[in-house]
Amino acid sequence: MQRQDRLLQAFAFAALLALPGLGLAQDRAPEAPAPSTPALPDKGQDDQKTLKPVSAFDNIADETERSVAIFQETGKVLLHPRCVNCHPAGDRPLQGMDQHLHQPPVRRGEADFGVPGMMCNTCHGPKNVNVVAQSEDIKSIPGNPKWRLAPIEMAWQGRTLGDICRQIKDEDRNGGKTLAELVDHMANDELVGWGWHPGRGREAVPGTQKQFGELYKAWAATGAHCPDG
Repeated sequence: MQRQDRLLQAFAFAALLALPGLGLAQDRAPEAPAPSTPALPDKGQDDQKTLKPVSAFDNIADETERSVAIFQETGKVLLHPRCVNCHPAGDRPLQGMDQHLHQPPVRRGEADFGVPGMMCNTCHGPKNVNVVAQSEDIKSIPGNPKWRLAPIEMAWQGRTLGDICRQIKDEDRNGGKTLAELVDHMANDELVGWGWHPGRGREAVPGTQKQFGELYKAWAATGAHCPDG
């Protein structure tokens, strides 16, 4: 009986380690030539957790400058780990605010949905699931009906905000989306919206999806200009 109890305990511990982020060996080196995401300018901790309304940019007379300033505001979301973690430059998603490599060690796969035997929906269901785990850092498993990696053409990890802006506008890399379709995607897509509802134990991206969509609409209306660099 004692031997059976030990086997059951070992099996339960192994199953627990299979949860995202609970591996004993946390790989830290990203599979990307430029591993670090550019830090946003230090505007104060509170400012980084909110999004300014479009009206906050009305005092910028030059339309190009106003467009760039609006896109820079959206960068609070685009460069947040909640977004960059699913836009990696390599074949492994990232996890956590420290952006360590995903555990267990899943791969992108041909359809950005994992590889046979370890597809994204093996662990990630249609909604967030609260868990009770040994680690105090793990409160829930993320979930969304569209859960997957962004295409490698839309890798944001290690890119400047200007690079990301140009990627987003490039129809050869953004899935053929027009500016109007991009605005709709940012404002209404449910997987984009997960960033504001990431589950217990995770920091949400700043503002709301509605505010984010309004900023994108204003950016497009002012010429969709990108920051330098």
